[in-house]
Amino acid sequence: MYTLQNFTIPELRGISRQNIEEHLGLYKGYVTNTNHILEQLSSGDLDPYHQAELSRRFSFEFNGMKNHEYYFRALEGGAAPLDPTSALYQALEKNWGSYDAWRASFVQLAKTRGIGWAILSHDQDADMLIHHWVDEQHVGHLNSNQYILGIDMWEHAYVADYQPSGKATYIEDYLDQVNWKTISDRFEKLRA
Repeated sequence: MYTLQNFTIPELRGISRQNIEEHLGLYKGYVTNTNHILEQLSSGDLDPYHQAELSRRFSFEFNGMKNHEYYFRALEGGAAPLDPTSALYQALEKNWGSYDAWRASFVQLAKTRGIGWAILSHDQDADMLIHHWVDEQHVGHLNSNQYILGIDMWEHAYVADYQPSGKATYIEDYLDQVNWKTISDRFEKLRA
């Protein structure tokens, strides 16, 4: 079974403590629902229809849990810039020409209409970074890609503090407050 992770998130510019606490409550629901579905699936008492429906629902709950764990881990320890000598910085430059070009492209991706996640991932087979949109929690994850960074673009992540018209400001504020050392370390471990 999966356990609820604890996150030490400092005060953030633009994103209120209340919004973080409510957001963590949603994360708790994903953990609870993931475990509940696993319990039901392992019971052996399900008819084929209910088993199939629970199996389908599992990917939504599980990915909701994992997406949020990456999201909150990126904020722990406070903002830290991305070291230009790091492997992640070098890979972003290789794939997009510069860090600034990657960021501008990623921000545009995050502005996608609808609910979901803007995700930066690493394709180990091609040894390249890709950013892509995931609808809701689970539609659009790329097979064999490893998660590097994700930004939650469901309205619950920003509307209380930014209103719908402040979506672009939320995206910039989030990226400015990421602990890039954490993200860079994750990238290094994936490539090891």
